[in-house]
Amino acid sequence: MSDYIIRATAAGGQIRAFAATTKDLVEYARSVHNTSPVATAALGRLLTAGAMMGVMMKGEKDILTLKIQGDGPIEGLTVTADSGGNVKGYVFNPSVMLPPNAQGKLDVGGALGVGVLSVIKDIGLKEPYVGQTILVTGEIAEDLTYYYATSEQTPSSVALGVLMNRDNTVKQAGGFMIQLLPGASEEAISALEKKLGEIQSVTTMLDKGKTPEMILEYILGDFGLEINEKLPANFYCNCTRERVEKALISIGEKEIKDMIQDGKPIEVNCHFCNKNYTFSIEDLKGFLKNQ
Repeated sequence: MSDYIIRATAAGGQIRAFAATTKDLVEYARSVHNTSPVATAALGRLLTAGAMMGVMMKGEKDILTLKIQGDGPIEGLTVTADSGGNVKGYVFNPSVMLPPNAQGKLDVGGALGVGVLSVIKDIGLKEPYVGQTILVTGEIAEDLTYYYATSEQTPSSVALGVLMNRDNTVKQAGGFMIQLLPGASEEAISALEKKLGEIQSVTTMLDKGKTPEMILEYILGDFGLEINEKLPANFYCNCTRERVEKALISIGEKEIKDMIQDGKPIEVNCHFCNKNYTFSIEDLKGFLKNQ
């Protein structure tokens, strides 16, 4: 299992934690979307967050969507995840290039600019749950920390990172989320805050060979860490030719006739995995017969 997520608890159930290594799925996303280094970093961070937040959901059919819209040159990102560790996503402007930020790092905050983070949870109710917050830094981890504090009243520490090779492939990617549950003691809170203030960046830890288990052990080992589950994490898109066909049929008879009149095959692109589906004039005529 190359990419995976660890689910854990600590401090007698006062703390819950997730940690993930996502190098392969982020590299796959980079390759299919041909993203620039800063776009890879932004998408990789949100994919990692989506994978961890997805497994927090209970139902098999539950879907989480994370959307960021900003006034920066990247314009926005969309990621969706399920409760089984499957995640997919895309960048609105994948080729954006920016100089490094003041710390010499990829300037994800500058690429996103001022904007809004939306968290949409479709858990089978009539209406999905939608939570929104402003982007605090645009660096994504801090924005999610702020989202949890304001929208879900759950004090959290979120760390996300993507480290690039010189050839612009992904060297390391991963993250962790540590959350204080209701009733957490002041003692546990202050001890956790102290420990979090001492740790290195998540990509530094991954690059030194630390696994998600080791990262959580390092942060929460003194809190009686209990690892509950290990789940695979995958970039997975459920688009198929049949699904695209249904979507085309649903646009209506008039539009399909207009396409046939144009006399050219139709090409449909999936935003999430960048696959193209081509439908010939004969295919389109077949859709009309099936209406």
